[in-house]
Amino acid sequence: MTDRPVRVRFAPSPTGYLHIGGARSALFNYLFARHHGGQFILRIEDTDQKRFVADSVTNLMTNLRWLGLDWDEGPDVGGPYGPYTQTERAALYRQWAAWLVDQGHAYHCYCSAERLEAMRAEQTANKQPPGYDRHCRYLSADERAVIEAAGAPFVIRFATPLDGSTSVHDAVRGEMVFSNNTLDDVVLLKSDGLPTYHLAVVVDDHFMEISHILRADEWIASSPRHVLLYQAFGWEIPIMAHLPVILDPSGKGKMSKRKVRVGDKEYPVFVEELRSEGYLPEAVFNLLTNVGWSMGGDREVFTKEEAIAGFDLTGINPAPAALPYGKLEWLNGVYMRNLAPADFKQRLVPFLAAALHLDAAAVDANPALDILLVDVQERIKTLSEAAAMLDFALLDALPDYDSKLLVAKKLDAAASHQALTAARAALVSLGDLDDPEHVESTLRELAETLHLSAGQLFGILRIAISAKAVTPPLFTSMQALGIAAVLARVDIALSKLAALAGD
Repeated sequence: MTDRPVRVRFAPSPTGYLHIGGARSALFNYLFARHHGGQFILRIEDTDQKRFVADSVTNLMTNLRWLGLDWDEGPDVGGPYGPYTQTERAALYRQWAAWLVDQGHAYHCYCSAERLEAMRAEQTANKQPPGYDRHCRYLSADERAVIEAAGAPFVIRFATPLDGSTSVHDAVRGEMVFSNNTLDDVVLLKSDGLPTYHLAVVVDDHFMEISHILRADEWIASSPRHVLLYQAFGWEIPIMAHLPVILDPSGKGKMSKRKVRVGDKEYPVFVEELRSEGYLPEAVFNLLTNVGWSMGGDREVFTKEEAIAGFDLTGINPAPAALPYGKLEWLNGVYMRNLAPADFKQRLVPFLAAALHLDAAAVDANPALDILLVDVQERIKTLSEAAAMLDFALLDALPDYDSKLLVAKKLDAAASHQALTAARAALVSLGDLDDPEHVESTLRELAETLHLSAGQLFGILRIAISAKAVTPPLFTSMQALGIAAVLARVDIALSKLAALAGD
């Protein structure tokens, strides 16, 4: 640990939407900050303007907040170390790149794209490792003066030490040693005046007083360059922790950038898609917390507060970690069933309204939803599944359906028509359907009288009121619809059976 106050950051590039791998990195930073009573900072690293995606910043922020990751400082909330978007900090990077040049730690490189391309082609042909050949590093002062007088564009490259080694202490992986002769003279400042990742991240982490850097293991190869930069500047190096790579559920390959298949099911890899498919943020939070870190024992379900209390770097396993997507639906079901009915309803209504093209306020006010809510909450695994289960109760009319579905097993159309006619008469005599148990007992007695099984009679009724073979409990469904709607739908079913019997 360090005596410095804990300050960590999640610093995505707005070149796409929030991927589940990025979300895991953000989550670990958030947990670490909250565990130590520190600060969690959001910084947007947008210097790669060629790959900039216009709405990605909004997507990143929206989905981080959906996951419950609130930041203490960032582009939208401000803070004492802003601005928190790198393109707004360009002057700072130019200042410190020039300082490195003045101190002999960096130099202007005037090589054209054509020269660099020819150099790489020659290296490939000679089976040499790729990397800049340091041509401009050794230009004389007179040669530089002539080139600069001609107004040649340039980049600024770091003058990497040519011998020796650089040690990187990683809080997860221990000491890592890199030979300096394997590192090239990386570009720090591009010809457009914007920094590369390597310069910007070091300057920003220093001036934002970042104490710990928790980032994906893909940046391990860059870590010696960053240590050398810190040493050149004379700045304190933050504690580094490179997080384990996330593998696909098979554990054999890296996570896809698009979809992940588990058996015959595909799962999305963007947080936005997980939201739209009806997963709860608590379930996704829980799933990702378990990827590369463990609460201990066999514990798989825990709250955010419990994760914060238990999280520390010592619990991170550096080994690659498979994403257990197969557990997501199970986790989601656990969290869904634990929601208070009012909370569950509030989360469910937008999905129902969108899927059924209904006004959300009208869905929320529909008494049928309140009647069926508990049964649906016990059955679905994602919020998006509910529309297919509840559409019959929330829509004014059923879509047309195959008349043959109304014919009960071991009956013909005429016998099914006769059974449904008797059921209609029984329902009329009841007057209302507000006591599902009484309705059920009445219709069970009717089935016995008709010498039918309850399954035969109830099956005809279920199709008649819902056009579905599977619904929430039949008599609760009938209560939700109300007597008038049930009788109207039964009448349509009787017409269908009559037509079928007459064929």
